[in-house]
Amino acid sequence: MAGRNGRTVRDLRRSNRTAVLQRLYFDGPLSRFELGPVTGLSSGSVSNVVADLVADGLVEEAGSVDSDGGRPRTLLRVAPRSGQMIGVDVGETRVRVELFDLTLTELARTERPLATQDYDVDVIAGHIRDGIAEVLTAEGASPERLLGVGVGVPGIVEHAADRGAVVHGQTIGWDAVPLEELLRSTSQLPDTVPYFIDNGAKTLGQAEMWFGGGRGARNAVVVLFGSGVGACLVTPEVEHGRALEWGHLTVRVRGRRCRCGAPGCLEAYAGAESLLARWREEGGRPPRGTDEETALTAMLAAAYPPEGQDPDPVALAVLEETAEYLGAGLSDLVNLFQPERILIGGWAGLQLGTRFLPAVRRHATAYALRHPADKVAIELGRLGPDAVTVGAAILPLADFFARGGRRAEPVVEDRHPAWRAALEERAPR
Repeated sequence: MAGRNGRTVRDLRRSNRTAVLQRLYFDGPLSRFELGPVTGLSSGSVSNVVADLVADGLVEEAGSVDSDGGRPRTLLRVAPRSGQMIGVDVGETRVRVELFDLTLTELARTERPLATQDYDVDVIAGHIRDGIAEVLTAEGASPERLLGVGVGVPGIVEHAADRGAVVHGQTIGWDAVPLEELLRSTSQLPDTVPYFIDNGAKTLGQAEMWFGGGRGARNAVVVLFGSGVGACLVTPEVEHGRALEWGHLTVRVRGRRCRCGAPGCLEAYAGAESLLARWREEGGRPPRGTDEETALTAMLAAAYPPEGQDPDPVALAVLEETAEYLGAGLSDLVNLFQPERILIGGWAGLQLGTRFLPAVRRHATAYALRHPADKVAIELGRLGPDAVTVGAAILPLADFFARGGRRAEPVVEDRHPAWRAALEERAPR
């Protein structure tokens, strides 16, 4: 039966379970007495919800604390082994797959390097499929315990009712790729395990807002700086974040040609791939036969050698120019969105940030309007290079919380006719 506000008893129970689970997850361990004020629930409701969650194996006791003159109060926490998630980072240099418990403690991981400029969809899907099987086997985990698989990808992600997640990754040659269909049609996971696919910058933003440098901020932009450049905007109106194709902001009219095909994009100057290309074009010598991460490390070493050695003037000049382009790009985010914080993450952002973050801040301030620039803090992300994978695993976790700790319903084939056709086509004869 629905009440006057349209909410049913089932909705209320789910909402109460969500409130208790989230408070225990972020602030626990807590006692039943402490859960009342932080959730807004009555003591009776807290007792009922906790009893249900304990019976479901989602909450467990975690010791006790003394109370004022009474019996010790039992502390409660989310049971780490009550569920597992997989996070996948489809980067531009590798595919990383990690298995986590419910508290996002890493249980197993695997990485598969990608050949330069080779983003064949079937190859990527194969890496994801094989990586999932590998981490489950390494931990001896049952697929039935998975709450879901989260996948962070480059590009724009649309969610179609009949096809699931469709990826538009122009810079890697993906044109309306039905990635969710493809993963489901080749997966050995049960139909009860859902996939959650979203932009990699958005999953990075989710991770930093939940556990990293974004905690406590109401307005923030999290920047993903790798081979390419992206960003995630988080505001009270968009609390789960919105991916921004910030790397394709025009910073120079008739400038360098970007991977997307347009001239003058920020990514054509600040992305690691373009940065290394500019060094090479100006006479620099990146080590042959190495991946981008190794080459960028060599470039930094050349520009900032040990004391007593002369820096490579070409590498230094390119990096200093990159700092200015990046600062100018950040100033646009400052002027447009007036965030409290800007966090720079991604493998290249973290590697470069330790060297030229002060210069980036200086240029961002110089190019931005004074009032919003005075209010923003520009910092490095705190979760390291695994942040995209952690954020991808948060996608099924957030859905699990929203359901009040209930697992997603099995996928119904009739809702995915294209997936069913693909499945039949790939079935062994």
